[in-house]
Amino acid sequence: MTSAIEFPAIEFPGEELSNLARRTIRQQEPVALRTFTPSQMVLARSAGVFHWTPEGRRLYDYSSGVLVANLGHNPLRWMQRFANYMGWTGQVPAPAGTATGVVPLDLATLNIEATPADAFFSAVTMTAYNAVTPIEAEACARLVRNIQSWAGGKLLDTVMWAASGSEAIQKALWACLHRDESRDLIIATRYGFHGKKGLAGAVTGCETDHDRDPRVKFISFPMLEIDDVSRYGQTLDLAPYRKELDELWQAHGKRLNCLITEPYLGGGGSYHPPAAYLQLLQNFCREHDILFILDEVQANFGRTGCMFAFEKYGLEPDFVALGKGLGNGVPVSAVVGRGDVMASLKYGEASDTWSANPLGCAAVLATLDEFEATDILEHTRKLTPVFFEGLNRLKDTGLITKVRGEGLVFGIECAEAGGLTSKQVAIEIVKAAYLGRAGGEGIHLLGPLAGNVIRISPPNVITLAQSRDSLQLLHDVVQKLAQSWRK
Repeated sequence: MTSAIEFPAIEFPGEELSNLARRTIRQQEPVALRTFTPSQMVLARSAGVFHWTPEGRRLYDYSSGVLVANLGHNPLRWMQRFANYMGWTGQVPAPAGTATGVVPLDLATLNIEATPADAFFSAVTMTAYNAVTPIEAEACARLVRNIQSWAGGKLLDTVMWAASGSEAIQKALWACLHRDESRDLIIATRYGFHGKKGLAGAVTGCETDHDRDPRVKFISFPMLEIDDVSRYGQTLDLAPYRKELDELWQAHGKRLNCLITEPYLGGGGSYHPPAAYLQLLQNFCREHDILFILDEVQANFGRTGCMFAFEKYGLEPDFVALGKGLGNGVPVSAVVGRGDVMASLKYGEASDTWSANPLGCAAVLATLDEFEATDILEHTRKLTPVFFEGLNRLKDTGLITKVRGEGLVFGIECAEAGGLTSKQVAIEIVKAAYLGRAGGEGIHLLGPLAGNVIRISPPNVITLAQSRDSLQLLHDVVQKLAQSWRK
């Protein structure tokens, strides 16, 4: 049996309110509910690119809620649109002939305490299981139109909604496997992350992980050849990767059904391949009528500097899985792909309680509105060299050895130092960034990826001034930590 000693309590001096919340969670929830982050920050409120602790300390958010809040936290214009789509703002007239107790909604003047318990307002339903809503129809049409407006999106004509990235992957794989049940094998790129549930978990990781599905065959993803930005642009030898694919075809032939990969290995350590590698995978699929699934849950809606990564990498997938930034904080995901393949699924085979729920559809529409009306993609691309410059400076401290990334998602790989392993160094950097500079301002980072890699992924709306200030802050805390170990 695992003892509590193996998972020591995370607390910090002078944070009575935060520590109280941490203790409650520790007593009432299992540690398995969250991935390890050595700060376990308590978020009292958030705005833009910042979080605040209950004690009032402000921290730059370098996680975007794990690549979700691409538009920042609680953006006013997005929130207004979201509320408008749901019918929550302004005077919403009650339909003629409605039952007594149905009232117009004016949130600005509503006295909640004085409102009768049996009073309701007329707005978009919040649950529409097995029904159709106009907002769902609009979200489908808008999402497909946007996707098809980008190079590489022409095959993506049908939306299958879900609530999480894992579910979107599961549904994409179901559709592919149902197309031809005699083709029962799935190819996945090794050390990818597609989720923790069902088939999404089966195509995550590698052959030696627990609970492997014999239908999944893993192939290599470039890592060592692209482990630092200094190696970007070098020619990648594709021959070994093509050899693996050909050997799979020789061994299994038409049993191979589909291939799933990520544009970049996110959870696997932030490895961003040259386009030629991903194009090799797609070409192999085209040669053998294998369906090509691109998991963009971590990459969609501007994270790579393009609206969708398939455009940036010159791909034309059969399916693209979307999530995280798709709803900017509201749980929603989708797989968008070929309707002729999805048609292999019968009524109910991809249904669940929350798919296409109006809250998620409203969030998607509000997010599309913002991306289509602003220059956020251009802004993201302008910030990329700023972050590469700032993160590369961290190598001077001796605690960071490699930097890699694209758009506004980066990984910094830690070194051994101070008698600590590289993984322990990564943990100490996350803590130091949380505690921050004099005055209490810090940076919120998540726990390290793949052991010793820290992800850097601020909201795409971070300004140039905020970028430079936060990068300097990160450099200061890492440098101070390095100096303390040299004494």
